[in-house]
Amino acid sequence: MDLTIDAKKSAIVVIDLQHGIVGADTAPYSGAAVVEKAAGLCRAMRAAGGTVVLVRVTPSADGRDALRPLTDVPALTPAKRPADWAELVPGLDRQASDIVITKRQWGAFYGTELDLQLRRRGVDTIILCGITTNIGVETTARDAYDRGYHQIFVEDATSARAADEHAFVMRTVFPRIGRVRTTEEVLAALGV
Repeated sequence: MDLTIDAKKSAIVVIDLQHGIVGADTAPYSGAAVVEKAAGLCRAMRAAGGTVVLVRVTPSADGRDALRPLTDVPALTPAKRPADWAELVPGLDRQASDIVITKRQWGAFYGTELDLQLRRRGVDTIILCGITTNIGVETTARDAYDRGYHQIFVEDATSARAADEHAFVMRTVFPRIGRVRTTEEVLAALGV
């Protein structure tokens, strides 16, 4: 199916490409590869007149709002984070026109102004990428689906902690709530 994107009604939403997450082991793509693809998508979206949203995750300074439910698998994030843990990586080339959203949990919609910022700009389509496929990206995607957004998932600009986690979501979840495409296909649809 051909892909067309109206950039004026679209936003690229980049999930958690920050120092504390990009440096961890990811698969099937490295953090550096995901940043490179995401940066290219951001440049193209800006050039086409669309919206760029950069999302990061971190608890508040005192850490008291961090999620602490009982789980079988402990959180991967260290209890003591380096000072730059939540800073967006410079490879994204953040611009003044970019919207930066700070979330406190997996999804970028819950408890943030993401939906408000998108709707006020007339955005009805979001292009999602980032780390990790099956956590921050998938949670945001499910929330976007519940809100009625059209979605495009950039397979090679997204990665997980393990290749099978990435493949499962790309094969079974994302095709049910949007369209899975490559960076090259999205860039072509943006006219780049």
